[in-house]
Amino acid sequence: MTSGIHHVTAITRKVQANVDFYAGFLGLRLVKRTGGYEDAEQLHLFYGDAAGRPGSLVTFLAWEDGAPGRVGHGQVAEIAFAVPKDSIGTWLTRALEAGLAVDGPSREFGEPVLRLKDPDRIIVKLVGSDAPASAPLSDPAAPTRLRAVTLLTDSPEATGAFIGRFGYRETVREGATQRWTSDSDALDIRDASGFVPGIPGTGIIDHVAFRAGDADTLRRIRTALEEYDGATNVHDRKYFLSLYVREPAGILIEHATDGPGMAVDEDMDNLGETLFVPDGDAARAEDLRVMLPQIALPGEERIVMRDLPFTHRFHRPEHPNGHVILTLHGTGGNETDLFPLAARIDPEATLLGVRGRSTEEGVTRFFRRLDMTRFDQDDIRSEAAAFNAFLEQAQAAYDLDAEAITVLGYSNGANFAAAVAGLYPGLIRRAILLRPLMPLEDLPKADLTGLRLLTVTGAEDPYGRLAPRLNDWAEDSGATLDARRLPTGHGLTHGDLDLARGWLEEARVRGETR
Repeated sequence: MTSGIHHVTAITRKVQANVDFYAGFLGLRLVKRTGGYEDAEQLHLFYGDAAGRPGSLVTFLAWEDGAPGRVGHGQVAEIAFAVPKDSIGTWLTRALEAGLAVDGPSREFGEPVLRLKDPDRIIVKLVGSDAPASAPLSDPAAPTRLRAVTLLTDSPEATGAFIGRFGYRETVREGATQRWTSDSDALDIRDASGFVPGIPGTGIIDHVAFRAGDADTLRRIRTALEEYDGATNVHDRKYFLSLYVREPAGILIEHATDGPGMAVDEDMDNLGETLFVPDGDAARAEDLRVMLPQIALPGEERIVMRDLPFTHRFHRPEHPNGHVILTLHGTGGNETDLFPLAARIDPEATLLGVRGRSTEEGVTRFFRRLDMTRFDQDDIRSEAAAFNAFLEQAQAAYDLDAEAITVLGYSNGANFAAAVAGLYPGLIRRAILLRPLMPLEDLPKADLTGLRLLTVTGAEDPYGRLAPRLNDWAEDSGATLDARRLPTGHGLTHGDLDLARGWLEEARVRGETR
């Protein structure tokens, strides 16, 4: 049977830094970019050799600014790449020149090893090896293939017995680590008894996949795994068929076929250039292409992201017109929730999404609430102050023209924008507020001259009865108000899109925006 590692999959919280390390520093080829097959709103990147062949692949799911996990038993803990033996000195020099902390060279199982950490602090080992590359990269020092992964387990004998069924055999021990080898690579089983269990999250290796050869082999493996709870059915991942199972100590193992391979939807010369979405999500492909993080390969133009008070994300269209739509999500949303709507309102606008910082029972908001219609006034004011600082810094850091920014807020985000406009007059010049109300109990005495405001309420929205207080205050304070009402509830409709698009087009005709 075919044996060895097919790929390793981990989770990153800063996808551009991930690209810079794996495609930039290590020199792997980005061979595929796609939406995740379990969640298409997660970008999934595949790196490997020149052809993206099994045995060379390391893949990452992007959880942008997601919560970090914890390394512990029940996890894959380290990735080791084979590099030419005579390149270890070269890699040491490169790591030092790049400012990367490096341990070694040392020897593990008789092989020279350098230990690094990627931007998510995942341990990456470069192992001097004679293993030839199936599809060599242009850099003669580049990794040739995966050499090994390290498994942390509190049941090393049971873990060894499990992987021994798939072409691995124990060959040597060093301290608490057993090395099991196949014909092409190795698994290092480390006894982590007494250590803490792992917790999923960013900076964690999610699973290791073993090669299954072909579909018939994979189905035989599925039958052989009947005794294990949680063994999945065979899934079609387009580039391979796969199934998942947890071995006795809880480590997630995938089995994946060698084919059809990375060239099934791109020719070999153009691997990794196109963003694909899973076939099951084809109906919302354009929305996903707006929501998924944009990346730049080494040498390509990029937006250099700044460390500002709010987590934020840009989406830049192919032909930006200079207009910026800044989105503020509703309760439970994130920084890209309103990107599809914003892109429909103005397809050539640059989008800047902001994530709220307050949470209630794990639900993201821009400020806390006391009940359905009463809100934490101190929290509103402190978060508004932070947003004022954020927007001023963002305008300077990203060279944004305040007059070119339209704020698009929905529900909690719209309410927050209303509060910010009152507390910091002049910060927001133009806003589209969908299902808004004024959350401040004491209405600010503010001069809103120069603020152009579209508010859209729902006739069947239970919060709609609170909207007139916002509208009256805004108009009395000098804002140019266009208050609209739709025959709908709290959710968004095509009517909101039509009103927002028409309102912005009128502003464009008047020369108020690009």
